[in-house]
This record gives sequence, C-alpha cells and structure tokens, in this order.
Amino acid sequence: MSDRKPAGQFIDAAIDLLRRVRDEEADSIEAAGTLLADTVQSGGRLFAFGAGHSSLAAQDVVYRAGGLALMNLLSVPGVVGVDVMPATLGSALERVDGLAGAVLDSSPLREGDALVIISLSGRNALPVEMAMNARALGVRVIGVTSVAYASETTSRHASGTFLKDHCDLVLDSKIAVGDAELTLDTVPAPFAPASTVVTSALMQAMTATAAATLADRGVEPPLLRSGNVDGGHEWNGRVLDQYGDRIFYRR
Repeated sequence: MSDRKPAGQFIDAAIDLLRRVRDEEADSIEAAGTLLADTVQSGGRLFAFGAGHSSLAAQDVVYRAGGLALMNLLSVPGVVGVDVMPATLGSALERVDGLAGAVLDSSPLREGDALVIISLSGRNALPVEMAMNARALGVRVIGVTSVAYASETTSRHASGTFLKDHCDLVLDSKIAVGDAELTLDTVPAPFAPASTVVTSALMQAMTATAAATLADRGVEPPLLRSGNVDGGHEWNGRVLDQYGDRIFYRR
C-alpha cells in the first residue's frame, strides 16, 4: 500500500474502477440503456434483481428520484438483504436449485419485459437460473457481474455455467475475486469492498442512457422527481398514474 491513508486509498481504488468501467464498458452500457429504452417504448416493463449485497444496487434504481419510474424490484424472500435472520440464510438460499423458477412463476414478468440481474460472482444457482428461466419466457436479460469470477472460480450451478453465459447483454464491474481493494500487513484479510459503488454507478449510467435515448426519440422518459422539492409529489403522481399498469411497487 502507498503512504496515503486507507480512506484515500479506497477512494482512489474506487475511482480507478469507475474509470475502467467508463472506458471499457461504454459500448455495453450504451447497448443496455438502449435495450431499456426499447422496452419502455414498446410497452414492456422493467425489473431489477440482486441477492444479498447485490440487491443494494437493484434497490437503488427502484422508486428513485431522478430514476425511471418503470423500474421494479424483483424480490426473492430471504435473499434481498441482511434483514433475514440468520443473515447466512440468504447466502444459502442463493445456492438452492429451483428457487428462481418458483419466483418467476409467481412474478408479473412476461414476454417483452427486461430484467437486470446483478450478481457479483454470477456463480450461484439463483442468478444463473433466474437468467435462464427469464429468457425462456421471452424476457430480455442484462447481467451486471464480475467476469473475472468465471475464469477464477467454479460455477455452483449444475450446468457449470455463470450468469454471464445466459444474458442478452453483460456489464462487467471489473471487481477482483474476493471484492476487497485494500491489504495491510497488520490485518489478516483483504478489506474494503468496492462492488456496491461500481455496480450502482453502472446501474445509474445505464438508466441515464435509457432516459436520454427516449428523449432523443421524442418520447418523454418516465422519470421520478424528489418528493422533497416543490411540485415533486404532483409530478410523481402524474407519472405513477400514467404508467400505473407497469409499476408494481404501488400494489
């Protein structure tokens, strides 16, 4: 490590990763944003899914000021966050075969929709089967993952495949296996994960692209405003009413 303090080192590492995804994933981000715009324009619905800490980036684009009102959270009980007790149960559920199929069977997802699946490793059964089953329904799938895991770890799905193998488009977060950016001689394990910072940036870059693409086509993007600015509630009420049949977090 350099002479800079750990806080500065972590921020520098995160900035370096953000620069990498900006430069190396630009075409993929553009394609993903365009896919979302196409889905909105054709009457489809948008969904995001992530398990464990990957769910943070999915939640970040749902019912969010400055975000697309049509983005819905595809929730899997027990794996959305650390509110489940014990927290280790969430990790165990990610490895359960067949869970994704049961979730999709009871979800509103249908042909013509788009689903963003976030999984840092992309190796567990849940995200792999979620992508496979969603595409079988005619849903377009965008995967946000670290491609490095596919070459440095083994899949936990019976097929031996990873999330990236079952997506229409893949955004690579560039996160190293283990998701820890810092080391110290006095600390026995690597620390300071950056996946949430980078993955959230990828998600926001993708939705920003979708909004701008719709505007370029002469379509007003269905954006939400902050409820803490004057007129925000009235604006959001209009958008939510206009697109109510494609928004599921109100029900």
